[in-house]
Amino acid sequence: MKRGTTLFLKLAVIFISIPVLALTIFGFIWLANNSVNPDYAYIFYPILVGIFVSVFPFLVALYQAFKLLSYIDKNQAFSEFSVKALKNIKLCAWIISGIYLVILPFVYIVAEIDDAPGLILVGMIPIFASMVIAIFAAVLQKLLKEAIDIKSENAFIV
Repeated sequence: MKRGTTLFLKLAVIFISIPVLALTIFGFIWLANNSVNPDYAYIFYPILVGIFVSVFPFLVALYQAFKLLSYIDKNQAFSEFSVKALKNIKLCAWIISGIYLVILPFVYIVAEIDDAPGLILVGMIPIFASMVIAIFAAVLQKLLKEAIDIKSENAFIV
């Protein structure tokens, strides 16, 4: 495969990670200077901490996706390295889903205070989105592993 065929996807991964990093860094600085109302700090700080903690597995998953695209460029798409990258992406997606699952009760409290029941549905979006990504990565990992096994069996036959 030509080296530049995955360039668009690599650029997309980079352009996704830059705003996330910027918001995380500047969000911490802004939050340090503008504290939350002390009456509601017990609700908002766990939500904000969970969001900031979820950035790390998100960036690891993006890095693994970048590595996977590099393997594709090097004609190593059907290798154990690709399987390992998909495994790491799957793990990161499950971690993100778990983090947002822990945050959900606090979102429920905020929804009760603001009388906004739709906020609970909005709080569930990251959970289900990361679960879909984890399941998709697991399916791809399984298919890739089977393809590698078939490829290695055919290598012995020939």
